[in-house]
Amino acid sequence: MIEAIGRALLFDIDGTLANTDPLHLEAFNQVLGPRGHVFDHARFSRELQGFANVSIGDRFLPDETPERRAAILAEKEAIFRDLVVGQIEPLPGLMALLDRADAAGVPMVAVTNAPRLNAELLLSGLGITARFKAIVIGDELPHGKPHPLPYQEGLRFVGASAAASVAFEDSRSGVQSAAAAGIPTIGIRTSLSHADLVGAGAIASASAFDDPDLLVRLAAAMAW
Repeated sequence: MIEAIGRALLFDIDGTLANTDPLHLEAFNQVLGPRGHVFDHARFSRELQGFANVSIGDRFLPDETPERRAAILAEKEAIFRDLVVGQIEPLPGLMALLDRADAAGVPMVAVTNAPRLNAELLLSGLGITARFKAIVIGDELPHGKPHPLPYQEGLRFVGASAAASVAFEDSRSGVQSAAAAGIPTIGIRTSLSHADLVGAGAIASASAFDDPDLLVRLAAAMAW
C-alpha cells in the first residue's frame, strides 16, 4: 500500500467519533452546578462544547486560583470517564470509513481539546487507537481550539496539505479551528444544526459517517 502523500483525514473525538456530549453535559453539571452554573443542551453547545478546560476555568471559575480551577475540572473529567465506561459506541459508518481510508493509504489524525486520558480512553474504547498516526491534544499546545494550531500540528505530523485534507468536527470552536487552518471541514450534527456548523465555517454537514452525500464528497476529495 502506498501512502497518499499530501492527503489526510483529521477527526475531533468527542461528539464526532462517538456521541459523548450528553455525558460531558452531565459531568459538567455535577461539578459546576453546585457552583452556580447549570447547563442545558443549548447552553452547553454554546459555552462548553469544544473548549479547552483552561478557558472554561477562566470563564466559570474566575474566583478560584489556577491550581484550584485545574483540580475542579480534573474532577469533572474523572466523573466523565466513570460515566463513559461501557457507553462508547462509534457513530454510524465510522468503522467503514476508517477501513476505506486505511485501504487507500490516507493517514488519519485525532485532534482534540480533551485531556489525553480522555482521548486515549475513547479511542481505546472504540478499538481504533492504532488507526491514528497521531493524537493532537489542544491543552498540550500554546493554543487549543478555536485557534488553528491544533489542526496545523495534525497536518504537520503526517506531512499533509490543508487543501487536500478533510476535517470532521461537531463543535463551533472545532470547526473554527480546522477552517482557520485552511482545511475543508465537515460538521457532524450530533449536537449542532447544519446552520450552526456552516455558520462556524464548515463547508457541509452530515448526520453521521454513513451519510450518502458525505461519502460522495469524500470519494471526490480523497480520489478513492
